[in-house]
Amino acid sequence: MHHAAVFSVGPRAPLELRQVTTPTPVDDQLRILNEWTSTQPFDIHKADGGLAQYPDIMGDGSVGTVVEVGDQVKRLRVGDKVFGYMWKTSQERGHQTYAVTHERFLAKIPSNISMPEAATVPTNFVTVFHTVTSALGLPLPWPKPDSYVPSSTSDAILIWGGSSSVGQYALQILSYYGYSNLIAVGSARHHAHLKTLGASKTYDYNDSNIVSQLQRDLGNIPYFFDCIGSVSSSILPIAQLANNGSRVAILLPLIFSPPTPTSAPEYGYDVATVADWAPGVRVTSVRTHAYEDNEQLARLLQPEIMPALLQAGVVRPNQYRIIEGKDILERAENALKALREGVSGEKLVWKVADV
Repeated sequence: MHHAAVFSVGPRAPLELRQVTTPTPVDDQLRILNEWTSTQPFDIHKADGGLAQYPDIMGDGSVGTVVEVGDQVKRLRVGDKVFGYMWKTSQERGHQTYAVTHERFLAKIPSNISMPEAATVPTNFVTVFHTVTSALGLPLPWPKPDSYVPSSTSDAILIWGGSSSVGQYALQILSYYGYSNLIAVGSARHHAHLKTLGASKTYDYNDSNIVSQLQRDLGNIPYFFDCIGSVSSSILPIAQLANNGSRVAILLPLIFSPPTPTSAPEYGYDVATVADWAPGVRVTSVRTHAYEDNEQLARLLQPEIMPALLQAGVVRPNQYRIIEGKDILERAENALKALREGVSGEKLVWKVADV
């Protein structure tokens, strides 16, 4: 049996649709029919910036229906509607008709959200839990005790890129856990929405005086969550604000110049040397896939925590734009084109299998 998969074949080369062998799930694996997926910044980092081993099947987020299970699968059944962040091998990727992955990477879609909404969640939900607990060192206990109040409840946590997908989930998750001093930096047109997600104060990154405003209003800021990783527009301003004892988490890759419709991006990885950090600032680079280093998150984050917070309404999916096209290849190309042109405050989702 074979199925269609979208491949990136080289930096900024046109995507290709190829037929690949459909694996049979074994042990705790499942095969799902990919019905919806998203295209996000890491996809364009791979397609345009060379951050892939070509040829490379695109997509690390899947939404679909379980069609086959291995003999050690315990929780999910054929016919279940599921979603998850899956990235380890090409057979797990989302931009293909079928994917085969391990049960721990999938959750049942809660009854209160749609498949397109589900497509906005997994990768960046996982990113937030991993970043907050590992890079910032802030606890997110599960299950959360009813009377839980974190020791850092009133400490300022500055989220640069608050209107990004990661930023929106960070606001909601941190607010749920009792972190009340959440500072969101993002486009002014999104400020009202960010306050509904938990931001206590909002600032416009387009303001030329933003650094002095933040210094005047907030003084010392203990925690920084850089959802963008842009050297000029987020990292350098944060470096001016971070003081001895501050913890800074930066999502990789570091973007020296972003991809555009006419130019390739330039990336880096060394967070320590990219800016002139004050002595005593602890700067950490973040790779989402490392979340499995935390044994509890590896077991519970996707199958249990993610659907529970969505079902309870604690976390709301991102606003989204549906990318159209005559087939899977055109939809994948159109989504990359939209990212190159610029996206703000919404996630790009599209239909994979035409079912």
